Amino acid sequence: MTASLLSCLRHGFPRFTSQSCFRHGTVIARWLNAAIAATGTAMVQALRSARGYLSKAAQLKQRLRRSPRSGWDTAAPLSAFLPPGLDAAALAPLREQPQTYPPEPHKVHRYRAIWLSDIHLGTPGCQATYLLDFLKHNESDQLYLVGDIIDGWQLRRGWYWPQSHNDVVQKLLRKARKGTEVIYVPGNHDEAARQFDGMAFGDITVREEAVHVTATGRRLWVVHGDLFDGVVQHARWLAYLGDSLYTVILALNRHFNRLRARLGFPYWSLSQFLKHQVKNAVNYISAFETAMVDEARRRGCDGVVCGHIHKAEIRDVNGQLYCNDGDWVESLSALVETMEGELKIVYWTTLMDPPEPATRRRRRAAVAG
Repeated sequence: MTASLLSCLRHGFPRFTSQSCFRHGTVIARWLNAAIAATGTAMVQALRSARGYLSKAAQLKQRLRRSPRSGWDTAAPLSAFLPPGLDAAALAPLREQPQTYPPEPHKVHRYRAIWLSDIHLGTPGCQATYLLDFLKHNESDQLYLVGDIIDGWQLRRGWYWPQSHNDVVQKLLRKARKGTEVIYVPGNHDEAARQFDGMAFGDITVREEAVHVTATGRRLWVVHGDLFDGVVQHARWLAYLGDSLYTVILALNRHFNRLRARLGFPYWSLSQFLKHQVKNAVNYISAFETAMVDEARRRGCDGVVCGHIHKAEIRDVNGQLYCNDGDWVESLSALVETMEGELKIVYWTTLMDPPEPATRRRRRAAVAG
């Protein structure tokens, strides 16, 4: 057990309700966060503990559903599956990502522009089902694909291309055919496409960078952002190593959210939470933002739209507008411009049209056959 975990157990946490504990997985996230800094053995032990907590939480949830008492106090049964010496009322909640949705079922939203990046097609971490659902319910005059759409790094290691990833490509091509102006700005994971700057493929135009003018007249420089990442540019071997470690964290994120789904909880990015606990990662993000807005100013623009670091954000940095559209492996986010010129982040963590379960599809196919 690490020193940080011992400190948490010794001093306790701020107060919150037991219901928040179930919803946000605070205990599991705390243990996993401590395990990241521990040895491999400690990681295994922490993951086993987290799995045990989720199993006990599922049992407790079933008991709560069967209980006819509306005001039943859950603090006592909650303490049954917490670590020894840790009081249920002494835990801190984790803030869920803000939602601008759900809208009315089947409603299609129309925007002036949409920015998507870091989809990473060709990897198990790509949330293609959520992206397809987003593309189905959101239309725009312009659609910017801001890099790392297809993950060439991962595909070189081993081929992975399920039908859902092919569906995403077909959906993007279909939007372009139907009149959406689709502009593809490659990133570091799909850098091979940069050699086709200025060319069009299936009505999708490839640009190494672009400038978008909003309805209010602001000029935004659109670029992936890897050219301002010192690790990618000057220590390529370290970038590949970091990508491999990141793949492991994304695998943990997938399994963690499968367990949450079985408990009836919404999607929540464990990998993003762990990444933002690391001080060096926070400092890196701050330096990246500053470098991006400085270059946008030098180019005569009012701000920048980028991706690369998987952290959706809209804020003022040194008098320049900094926008990051996030990603589709962790935050499931997009940047949009309304018809009035307002910029905002949309998080798509709830499916409007959930796919039919495989067992039901097979059963229906058997009946039809």
